[in-house]
Amino acid sequence: MNNISIKVVAISSDVATTVRETGKAPRYGHPAHRELATGYGPCRHCLKAFLQGAEDRILFTYDPFQGGGNVPLPGPIFIHADECERYPEDGGYPECLRKFPAVISAYGADQRLLTQIHVDDTEQPAIVQQLLGRSDVQYIHVRDKSAGCFDFRVERAEEGIDEDIKEFKC
Repeated sequence: MNNISIKVVAISSDVATTVRETGKAPRYGHPAHRELATGYGPCRHCLKAFLQGAEDRILFTYDPFQGGGNVPLPGPIFIHADECERYPEDGGYPECLRKFPAVISAYGADQRLLTQIHVDDTEQPAIVQQLLGRSDVQYIHVRDKSAGCFDFRVERAEEGIDEDIKEFKC
C-alpha cells in the first residue's frame, strides 16, 4: 500500500485564544480550570507533552465533532496556559506522542464509529495509514488511552503534501 499523506488537525488557535482570554469553554461557557501540569497531556493546540510540575495548563470542555457531527460529544481537554504555536497540519503524526498509548478511532459518514484500535507502542502512524486506506473512513480521532481524552484529528491531506519531508520538533 502506498503511503497516504495525512493532515493532523489540532484545535484551532481561535479556540485556544478564546479559552485563555475568557477562562471559559467555547460553545458551552463552562469555566475553564488552570493548574500546574501533573500529567504529560498533550496540549491539544501544539500537541507537545506538558512538562509535569513546570508548566501551567488549562482544562476545559471541548466537542471534537462540533461542526461535523449530529450529536455533541464534549469532553475534557488541556492546552498550555501560555500561548503556544499550533501544530502544523502537514507535520505528520507527532513524533513525541508515539511513545504514549492511544486509542485510534475511525469514523465514517454521519459521525459513525467504524472501529477503534488500542495502540501501546510506536505503531500509531502505521495504524492511521491502514485505516485511512479504507474507503469508508472519513477521518480519525486519536485519544489518550489512559484518560480517554481527545488528542487530535487525522484526515487525508490534499495531494502534493509529502509528510516524509516535514519535521516538527516536539
